[in-house]
Amino acid sequence: MLKSLEKIELFLAKHHLLSLATSADNVPQSASLFYAYDAEKVAFVVASDTKTEHIQNVLRNDTVSGTVALETNEIGKIEGIQFRAKMQMITQKEGSLYFKAFPFAKVMNPQLWLIRLEDIKLTDNRLGFGKKLYWQRADSKES
Repeated sequence: MLKSLEKIELFLAKHHLLSLATSADNVPQSASLFYAYDAEKVAFVVASDTKTEHIQNVLRNDTVSGTVALETNEIGKIEGIQFRAKMQMITQKEGSLYFKAFPFAKVMNPQLWLIRLEDIKLTDNRLGFGKKLYWQRADSKES
């Protein structure tokens, strides 16, 4: 039987767009970002300009949350994750797998970011209505 993280990673491999939530000074901001999943680091690599409001928030508060979801009207097929993470700027070399997933992005010379997942909840109705699987990083502190 697959472990929770393995099931989560199978889900993440089928998708490429996440919704990111940030906040600074009690002002929330959200953004949709293409991601490449780094299984070794249990993290997303994304690209975003430092001038955006969501990245300005990250520079002040690196704790973020977000979702990756399957869009469906069929209740029995609902799948998605919710996550909490820490986000930091990385070099293009450190985030090279982003360019493997999105080679066209290289010419735009984007700033890359690592979203280091701290905890994840997967909802997968295919396993039973409202079935949830959880994963938490071993060195993560409970919030």
